[in-house]
Amino acid sequence: MIKRLLLIVALALMGLPVAAQQPVEITSDKFVVDETTREAVFTGNVVVVHPSVKVWAGKVVAIYGAGGTTDIESFVATESVRLVTPDQDATGDKAVFTPGDQLLRLTGNVNVVNSGGTVAASELVVNLETNVSTFTSGGGGRVTGVFTSQ
Repeated sequence: MIKRLLLIVALALMGLPVAAQQPVEITSDKFVVDETTREAVFTGNVVVVHPSVKVWAGKVVAIYGAGGTTDIESFVATESVRLVTPDQDATGDKAVFTPGDQLLRLTGNVNVVNSGGTVAASELVVNLETNVSTFTSGGGGRVTGVFTSQ
């Protein structure tokens, strides 16, 4: 379930071929593309709407390679990140997706809620290649979960 959410977000925001078949709407207070640093930066009340997911963040930065804006090297959403699908709601301080290693990291006060329960941790790492999701906790804290029997 978590893997599906994060994969949808990654595909929607990265403009990969699967997402290209469906419209993605991004709104923000400001949008700057810097060809020198190869960064596309959305700031201020950023909202990303895809038919399968909606994302809110204070700032979204896509860093792209020599191939242009379709050659995404990393995607970073910061400042109160929220990812919502019809099935679940995930929040954290920062979300980073790197297509090269197929890892999506949601860090800082991570909370994932769906009909099966809630998991809270310091970090969630989803390996989209191996389909493994790992919740970890730092700073002496613990990963916590509350699950509802179905």
